[in-house]
Amino acid sequence: MKNEPSIQQLFDLTGRVALITGASGYLGSSMADALAEAGARVVIASRDAATGKNAATALGGAEAGRHLSVVIDHMDERSINHGFDEAVRLADKIDILICNGHEVLGADWRTVTGEQFNRHLQNATGYFLLARKLYDHATSQSRTASVIMLGSMYGVVGSYPEVYEGVGPANPVAYQALKGGIVQMVRHLAVYWAKDDIRVNCLSPGPFPSPAASTQMVERLKTRSPMGRMGKPHEL
Repeated sequence: MKNEPSIQQLFDLTGRVALITGASGYLGSSMADALAEAGARVVIASRDAATGKNAATALGGAEAGRHLSVVIDHMDERSINHGFDEAVRLADKIDILICNGHEVLGADWRTVTGEQFNRHLQNATGYFLLARKLYDHATSQSRTASVIMLGSMYGVVGSYPEVYEGVGPANPVAYQALKGGIVQMVRHLAVYWAKDDIRVNCLSPGPFPSPAASTQMVERLKTRSPMGRMGKPHEL
């Protein structure tokens, strides 16, 4: 008999606390559900206190009724510091961090200003600051931890200009720079923090358009997918 954990044990998050940003959104809500289903106590981080509280209340799993919420604006360093510390105070610890929150930008290379471009890259700054808070928290207690950042296929491949032409906001150049930066930041932190048992990974989705997305754009994107369809949130 092999001395190996079962699949159920490998994915069991019983006793773990997971902090996730952007958990009330299209993709984040599905991730939060999965964390709760796997047994984790989930801390919802939202810019809006009421939104976060409602999202936490709706979660099920073994910790149903004990999930938490905190206010964090990942574009604001003071908010990150205060919100993360509040999450630790409420839950006693944080084992898992999912950096999923994202402040959007619609301006493409034709119209984007320097201020808008820099603001968009600040999404990555927020991811780093949150990850470092988790690193400091976990290592101060000699515990392991896991960081997962949301990248994108557009962090590793070029865009498809014809997909977006005439149907709505283009895939912005600042978004490409942001996601490419997140992918590389994950590589960097992963090798620096591995010796401290802090794992850092990146989840880079292809197209996962919400129901509000342009139907024409979705049909165009389907032709670029080997499976001929768009991703579904639970698949992440």
